Formats: sequence, C-alpha cells, structure tokens
Amino acid sequence: MMRALVVRAPHDVDLESVAAPGAGNDEVLVAPLLAGMCGTDLELIDGSIDPAYVRYPLILGHEWVGELMDDVPDVAKSGERIVVEGVIPCGVCSECLIGATNRCTTYDEIGFTRPGALAERIAVPRRLIHPLEASVNLDDAVLIEPMAVVWRALSRFALREGLNVVVIGDGTIALLAAHLIRRFRPARVVMVGRRFAQEPLAKAAGADVFVTDVPQELFDLVIEAAGTGASASTALALAARGAMVILLGLPPHGTRVELAPDDVVNNDIVIQGSFAYTSQSFTEVVEQVNAGYLRPSFLITHRYGIEGAVDAIDVLRGGVADDQPRGKVVIALR
Repeated sequence: MMRALVVRAPHDVDLESVAAPGAGNDEVLVAPLLAGMCGTDLELIDGSIDPAYVRYPLILGHEWVGELMDDVPDVAKSGERIVVEGVIPCGVCSECLIGATNRCTTYDEIGFTRPGALAERIAVPRRLIHPLEASVNLDDAVLIEPMAVVWRALSRFALREGLNVVVIGDGTIALLAAHLIRRFRPARVVMVGRRFAQEPLAKAAGADVFVTDVPQELFDLVIEAAGTGASASTALALAARGAMVILLGLPPHGTRVELAPDDVVNNDIVIQGSFAYTSQSFTEVVEQVNAGYLRPSFLITHRYGIEGAVDAIDVLRGGVADDQPRGKVVIALR
C-alpha cells in the first residue's frame, strides 16, 4: 500500500492509502520526489475539465520529478533522477507520425486518465523517460512539464525578435510565459495580473512592466494564460495588426466569448490555441534545463510534505494574504 492524493469524484479529494502499482509491459516504476500543483488540478478536483480528458477516480500529479527504481538500458540507471512525458502517445496514429503527439487520436495522460505522481510510487512507460544531469536542481526540474506547455506554443511558429509582448494572467503558466519568451529576445514584456503582490515574481520571471489594469495599447504578441472567458476577450482586444494571440489558459468547459471575424481578417491576426506539448517540445525543454539555460525554481513560493496536500489545495484556491505572492506550489514526496 502507499499514500496518494486521490480524487474519487468531483469535489471528493483526500490523502488516501491505495494499492501500490506494479510495472506492466514496457513500464518502469518511479518514486516521485517532488510534484507541482496548478490550477488544472483544481479543475480536476472540481470536475470542470472536459469529460473527454479525465477518468475518475484518479491520483493527481502531472508536474513532477522522480527517482528511477529500475535500470532502463541505454537511458538511465536505478537511483537516477528523471522526468517523464505526461502525454502518452500511441506512436502509430496519423497525428503521432507527423510529430503532433499532443493530438494523438488515443488520448492518455498521467494525472488525467491514468494515475498521477502525487503518490509514493508510479508506473510509467519507459520510452517516455528523460534523464536529468546530476547538476540539475529538483526545484528547476519539477517545472519542466509546465514549461513544455508554454514552450510548445512559443516555438510552434517562428517568432521574430523585437516583439512587443503582453502576458495576461499572473499564475505559474503566465510567469513561465514571461520567462520563456525572453529566449526569443522581445523588445518588451508587459504582464497584466490580478494582484500587485505578484509583481516581484513577474519581474523576476522577465516582465518589464506589471499592471492590474488593461493597457491602453496594442501588442505584437498576446499570451492569454489566465484561463477565463473575460481574459480571452481581453487578449483579442489587445492584438495589434499582424499580431499573434496565443490561448494557453483553460477556461471551464463550454465557456464562450464574442468574436468579430471581420476584425480578425482585416487586422491579419493569428489566433493560436495550443494543447499540452509534443514529445519534441518536452525534449527541448529538458535539454535546456540540463544545459543550465532554464532555471525557473525562483517561482516556487509554497512547499509542503504529502501530509499537507489538502493545505496546498487551499493555497491554490487563493488562500494567501493579499500582500503575499503565490507562485508554484510543490509537494515533497520524500
């Protein structure tokens, strides 16, 4: 038996004792060391995720780093630290064959349709393991999965240097967007957040300006990372002619916004929805972390043991003082 953070059904979540997994064909056991929690976990708890992308009951945990429990020849040895791609592609469908593994026709993902890593053990496909360099800090590695989500959107189409960028939102994905866009040498990055307490994190991430009111200007690149209908509408309104609008936030299933198609056409705007990450984008982020180019651990503001998992959920729901920043919330499994 092992401890795990289980969502039995929407609005029914608790730390429980469950059967420890065994390794199936082409799987390997991993001991999670550190796991992150995010707004998507709240949506899984609340049942607001599209039912096509979740299977209850489930063990939470899709952002994590762990220690390999068995040797994987030519990849990593038992005891080495690794990260694992959470999206499980079949590898043979038409989408996988063109590299769009995030759109695999058989959707399967750790922490959504199969057990996640907020547990003492997890079984994962050995082909999706990525070893970490010994020099990599666990606090940096635990953010690889959300960075891969952002990186896929930023690298999907060529971005020129010198863009005037606005990021809508001040949560982890928004902060990581401000951090990663710096790899593309923008002219300026503005973050539109909800709480002034997030300003130090925004500045550390790479934002030049942090505001809580919608700017009275237009931008070349608009990154929506707040995940509401209102923020999506704001993103469209802030797009300059020829701009790209990237929708990274995930509003509740069924959310609708108004759109003026003639404005989109006349202003030559690209609207990009980006789902999860591809195997390529995940690999590219791992390579940058292993090389020391990406060190986002400064975003971690709250840390708990597994016994404090329910407290971590409260913090995610906004249980912090108005004058206190909230970045990434992590849970140490060991």
